[in-house]
Amino acid sequence: MVAKRPIYLDHQATTPVDSEVVTAMLPYFTEHPGNPSSSHLFGWEAEAAVKQARRMLADVIRATPEEIIFTSGATEANNLAIKGIAEAYLQKGRHIVTVQTEHNAVLEPCRYLETLGFEVTYLPVQDQGLIDLNRLEQTLRSDTVLVSVMAANNEIGVLQPLAEIGALCQRHQVLFHTDAAQAIGKIPLDVEAMQIDLLSITAHKLYGPKGIGALYLRRGTRMASQLHGGGQERSLRSGTLATPLIVGLGKAVELAMHHQETEGHRLAQLRDDLWHQLQKLEGIYLNGHPTQHLPGCLNISVVGVDGTRLLRELQPNLAVSSGSACASAKPTPSHVLTALGRDPVLARASLRFGMGRFNTATDINQAASHVIAAVQTLRQPHRAIKL
Repeated sequence: MVAKRPIYLDHQATTPVDSEVVTAMLPYFTEHPGNPSSSHLFGWEAEAAVKQARRMLADVIRATPEEIIFTSGATEANNLAIKGIAEAYLQKGRHIVTVQTEHNAVLEPCRYLETLGFEVTYLPVQDQGLIDLNRLEQTLRSDTVLVSVMAANNEIGVLQPLAEIGALCQRHQVLFHTDAAQAIGKIPLDVEAMQIDLLSITAHKLYGPKGIGALYLRRGTRMASQLHGGGQERSLRSGTLATPLIVGLGKAVELAMHHQETEGHRLAQLRDDLWHQLQKLEGIYLNGHPTQHLPGCLNISVVGVDGTRLLRELQPNLAVSSGSACASAKPTPSHVLTALGRDPVLARASLRFGMGRFNTATDINQAASHVIAAVQTLRQPHRAIKL
């Protein structure tokens, strides 16, 4: 007898690959195995497939195909953007601005640059996760080379005001980078209207394969390569292109855009239904903004329970997390939640629900029941945690 698997509600961590994406990729593992750099039929077939995916992605964010650089994922794209801009614009200055709630794929490159003599301003956020635009403007200086603010937070789903940030950076002649790994395919992105100079994405957050992503680099923007070799991707990111994965990224983006509006409404309804049911519990708090958030992301903190025990209690029935997938195993509270002002105990007693394409209303009803039951069990006098 096959054991019943938990309900998967961790789509901010990663998503299952859509069957249509798998179908699109398969021929490029077997029938069309060429290297896009090769000058023969197999190479030309691979090159054509890469060009099509590049064009598809560019169209989605209102860019041109030449402005798309394929990477191994959003982490590499973020590193390439931050380090590459810092190195290319040394003559202008050594000041970078980012936000305390960024993913570590942005924070760690910034910390690395600090060891090389760069100065980084880590902007705080307001209690619901949004930055203060006036405070951002006050941090900008004549030697500021880059502002990096993520489009949608991976833990709490908060959407930052990209167009306003882009306009502010444009006025001050500062480059604007956004980590859009969680946003691509879920909310509209327009690099021209939002005045974005660099944008990072990954495939595995939108039902594509792991190991592939991309960086948009505005035409005319200088950037120093961080990976040298055969000169692929305009010598900005050398290495043999992973044609099957690139095809998968292109197909995943195509599907996401086709369903973006209707799926966004559906996921927003599932999220709201889950939040409504969970409010039957006393001592439950919403982490993040009540309206400026991704459709399918819900992050809560629960008074009176230990977060680790709560996750353990839920594991047979639900696949959820307590924060970023890259940091969920760490005993320290989430840096995102502490930036919102949550005390460490409450920050550790958090759950992140990520609803996705294959979740149903039944899943949400069952998830709410499991969470309520688990919290009530852990709050029993003999198992209660003193705060």
